[in-house]
Amino acid sequence: MPDQPARAASVPESEQRRQAHRIVSRLAPDEKAALLSGADAWHTVGLDRLDVAAVTLADGPAGLRKVADPEVGVMRFDNAARATAFPVPAALGNSFDPDVVDMVGRAIGEEAREQSVGVVLGPGINIKRSPLGGRNFEYYSEDPILSGQLGAAWVQGLQSCGVGACVKHFAANNQETRRMTADALIDEQTLHEVYLRAFEHVVRTADPWTLMCAYNRVNGSYCSENHWLLTELLRDQWGFDGLVVSDWGAVLDRVRSLAAGVDLAMPPDLARDAADIQAAIARGTLSPQGRDEACARVVELALKVSQGTTRELGRRVGAHHHVAREAAGRSIVLLRNRAVDANNHGSANPVLPLAHGAKLAVIGEFAANPRFRGGGSSQVVPMLLDIPLDEIRGRADEPVRYEAGFLLSGESDDELADRAVEAAEEAEVAVVFVGLPDDAESEGLDRTSILLPAVQTGLVQRIAAANPRTVVVLTNGGVVQLAEWSSEVPALVEASLLGEAGGSAIADMLFGEVNPSGRLAETIPLRLQDTAAYFNFPGDRNQVRYAEGLHVGYKWYNASQLEVAYPFGHGLSYTRFSYNGLHLAADESGLHARFTLRNTGARVGREIPQLYVALRTSAYRRAGFEFKASAVVQLAPGEQREVTLSVPPADLGVWDADLHRWLVEGGDYDVAVGASSRDIRLNGIVTVRGEARPRTLDRDSTVSEWLSSPLMAQFLAVQLANLATDPGAASDGAGPRDPQEFMSLAHDLRLSQLPVLAPQLHISREQIDQLIAAAGMDARPRPRRIDDSDVEGPDVSPR
Repeated sequence: MPDQPARAASVPESEQRRQAHRIVSRLAPDEKAALLSGADAWHTVGLDRLDVAAVTLADGPAGLRKVADPEVGVMRFDNAARATAFPVPAALGNSFDPDVVDMVGRAIGEEAREQSVGVVLGPGINIKRSPLGGRNFEYYSEDPILSGQLGAAWVQGLQSCGVGACVKHFAANNQETRRMTADALIDEQTLHEVYLRAFEHVVRTADPWTLMCAYNRVNGSYCSENHWLLTELLRDQWGFDGLVVSDWGAVLDRVRSLAAGVDLAMPPDLARDAADIQAAIARGTLSPQGRDEACARVVELALKVSQGTTRELGRRVGAHHHVAREAAGRSIVLLRNRAVDANNHGSANPVLPLAHGAKLAVIGEFAANPRFRGGGSSQVVPMLLDIPLDEIRGRADEPVRYEAGFLLSGESDDELADRAVEAAEEAEVAVVFVGLPDDAESEGLDRTSILLPAVQTGLVQRIAAANPRTVVVLTNGGVVQLAEWSSEVPALVEASLLGEAGGSAIADMLFGEVNPSGRLAETIPLRLQDTAAYFNFPGDRNQVRYAEGLHVGYKWYNASQLEVAYPFGHGLSYTRFSYNGLHLAADESGLHARFTLRNTGARVGREIPQLYVALRTSAYRRAGFEFKASAVVQLAPGEQREVTLSVPPADLGVWDADLHRWLVEGGDYDVAVGASSRDIRLNGIVTVRGEARPRTLDRDSTVSEWLSSPLMAQFLAVQLANLATDPGAASDGAGPRDPQEFMSLAHDLRLSQLPVLAPQLHISREQIDQLIAAAGMDARPRPRRIDDSDVEGPDVSPR
């Protein structure tokens, strides 16, 4: 297969870039320096005399959050104009559907154009390393392939409207605790395969206009001052041609950050930034050419924004609310739906969907006062807000009794709880809304627990005992622990934070007007102690060791053979699907799995078949079965369709830390297709023709490593045979004579150690050098390579 991941994109210089360079050439030095920091916290510097307009930036992971008053501090998150509040990325991740995410991106782009916003700060595609991550609601998944696919769709949707996306937070920004100073210590393979992979996919496939560097450090170097990260990797290897902007306040030193690759510092330090840049140019410590190139990117961004579509879009409140409702409905995950015989009639039916004529009790403060967004930069001020209780009442034929049941403060209130249990006893079905309060999930803080408040879980247990037909609807951005309290609940719904139309989307799903099709983009563990980063989150002092390596999320639970509450990819439907006839193939375009999917139930529904692969024998660390592809397939009752899931070579690649690049390893791949990571319906094996790994052997490589060389293997075999038959060797005390015994002891010796530690072989250093040269290798000792996981210093990023 071609080495697709290793090739940087070829980006021809655009006319806008050439025009930007012409404009920059007409600027005075002080104008150039001023251009590289914002005019204020939310605008770039405009050049009126050259017709370069200022660009307005706005938050946007879950809808447009345009600051209404730029004079108010950046930490005031309630200071925003109204806009459509869409499902948070954690919810959209559960859709597994790039088309849905593209649709949301387009709607946000249209609203950005209406409000004269040129860049929307999103999507966030950081990996959910721990369920305690305070901004997990802003990120799509624990899996980098899925995160990359959905992030690229959001960028493409948004930028189709002539508005620039800002992919964030680059890189390894996986916690809020000490987010300004934490040093993420990550080995090179893990960094590329887990924490950079989604960014690389988005950069290569979606061409984002801007990218935001993170606050934290990676292997000793602040992201805002990391030349390897922002220039060598992002630009030189991946071919990124857009503008790099700092996270708000991430720049410590404007000159160092500009030299590393930060084009635009936000918010500006107006008293220092421009002066420091000019002084560094005058001293010769900063390149004028580098400064001018950064200026050209700022100007080019302004030209892109001004030359985008200018048609009047009008206020599309109703249309975008419909988009929000559609996206929310596609993001709801039905976790459990047991059959219950409530009246001992001998026939049991699943609790959901609800009958319109059923006598219902709705319980929980979140039903009347829904939590629909996360805190911080996701705090969108909605245009409309659907209330779950009102939407349920609007669909029910019988009066619906409502009781709050608990206080959001977490304080006990026996009277509220008793009334809720009484309502449940009187109803045919009790629908209970539980979740996390607003202050539990927000930018700036991590969670300390994955438990729901005890007043809520205790109430659920009482209600389930009082009414066997109980439905629990979860309102949360990050996962919550379900073990211990939910075992008696027959129907369980993961609603996440669904935006302004979540109330109607939940009612649509509960009454069967929408067949649930969401799938978990993050594993729900049985307990926090089972999670991979449990002992290394949020780290010690300012260091965070990513000791779990490649085993993040479902890869950890599978490798450790841990039971989970609900696995990655899980989600139920009101219908059933069968999988049949797996056919596998591999060619230069990738790996392909073809099978037949059939709706065997009585309702129209969407299935999301998922493909996982694992190489049987590998020369590298591997994480076992890994998610590689999925599809959303809608089928009518009895309908069947041939489905093909394909994995491009780039997504089959493994990172070689010696070669510092991707490599597609050849061999027999186990392929699993199923309804979740632990619900596999079809299995097969396919042989992939990969790239032969170039040998990088030298004198310090081990004997076992050198046995991969036919020349060296033959030489050692001869020496060992001579050793066994040497008549004078029995009494010299040099060590074992049996070849097998010798190899069991010597396989980890460096080749250069044999003359001293294995004198019985009679191998000289000169012979070793001659053999290495004959094998086409370098006979010189290998220079010691700095290991980025165990050396402290200003910058030990992989080079």
